[in-house]
Amino acid sequence: MTKEEILFDKLSKSKFRSRFHLRQKEIDYINDKGLEVIRNHAVDFITKRLAPSIIPNDGKQTPMRGHPVFIAQHATATCCRGCLEKWHHIKKGQELSSSQINYIVEIIMTYIKKEMNNQS
Repeated sequence: MTKEEILFDKLSKSKFRSRFHLRQKEIDYINDKGLEVIRNHAVDFITKRLAPSIIPNDGKQTPMRGHPVFIAQHATATCCRGCLEKWHHIKKGQELSSSQINYIVEIIMTYIKKEMNNQS
């Protein structure tokens, strides 16, 4: 198994993480905007909400609904720095590097694509 497959297997065994799924509303939004726009949104959200070294509202910066990326973040444990440290071994207290941001976005997009494939 690849590192990504191991991660998704562990996430699927978490009662909390596995309860998040994209609904038809989010699927329609993704289909309307396109995956590239959704990826750009993910980059923007991660850069603004997770990348800084100090986040005053860490643990509360990612809404539970309202955008497919937010749902994906909770499902993939990329929603706050605490979850990033616990699940992805990315330490708190230091600014995220561009490679870490890219990794997080790839995990989010992989989840979104899987959810879209499960809907069809």
